[in-house]
Amino acid sequence: MDRAELAGFLRSRRERITPADVGLPAGRRRRTPGLRREEVAQLAFISNEYYTRLEQAKAPRPSREVLAGLTRALRLSDTERDYLHHLAGAPPGPAPGPSREVRPSILALLDRLPLAAALVLSASYEVIAWNPLAAALMEDFSALSRRERNLVRRAFLEPRHDGRPLYGLTDSGEFAASAARHLRATAARYPDDPELVALIAELREGSEEFARLWDSRDVCAGPSLCKTFHHPVVGPVSVICDVLDITDRDQRVVIYTAEPGSRSEEALRLLSVVGTQRLDVPG
Repeated sequence: MDRAELAGFLRSRRERITPADVGLPAGRRRRTPGLRREEVAQLAFISNEYYTRLEQAKAPRPSREVLAGLTRALRLSDTERDYLHHLAGAPPGPAPGPSREVRPSILALLDRLPLAAALVLSASYEVIAWNPLAAALMEDFSALSRRERNLVRRAFLEPRHDGRPLYGLTDSGEFAASAARHLRATAARYPDDPELVALIAELREGSEEFARLWDSRDVCAGPSLCKTFHHPVVGPVSVICDVLDITDRDQRVVIYTAEPGSRSEEALRLLSVVGTQRLDVPG
């Protein structure tokens, strides 16, 4: 355990977080940047005395439970989490849940695909990154809460008032079945993730179809290479679906492209200009 470096690392991470970042009131007399020690201790569910001793390089080795609490409280990235564990002399085990941190190079890749709708899915089917054309073709994900950006939840638990499947997908049933199978494999990799456990319980309780698929215990799903979206502005858009695995983050990049010279390619070009505006709504 490197007590001195651990203390310095904790201080540096604490000072970069504002109270607003973690839902705390700013208050008035803040003489130092970032959070107070007692606020970090509260968020990590440990005593203020013990956290203070950690920052003073005087505390005994923290347990894995304490390290997990500090990771949450200080909003550490996956790399920072691993570094914290190594400083504490407790090499990190498997990640507790699906990673939501997208590499900058992947974000740059999305921006370099102007005529392809591209997004990144976590292992639990949460949309965690997207480019403008994906938002125009599917939905303005920036306007949704994190909960609403989970495509499995949307597919099974949110019936649409107009009777259309999610995003007007012609293979919505195949997508839902494939997602359920992938989610079962994800659950085996992250059995202790409370968010994932709660999601599966919610799906099983709220959807008979999901419960049936879950109880079948199927974990294999073939790739769906072609899809058609029925868009309210440009009509049907048929696309080729390619999926790139990001193995170190347990994420997938989904890329939708249209056949060159096709009507669907023209529709994507129009959407790239229109964006998320709704031209079908009277002004």
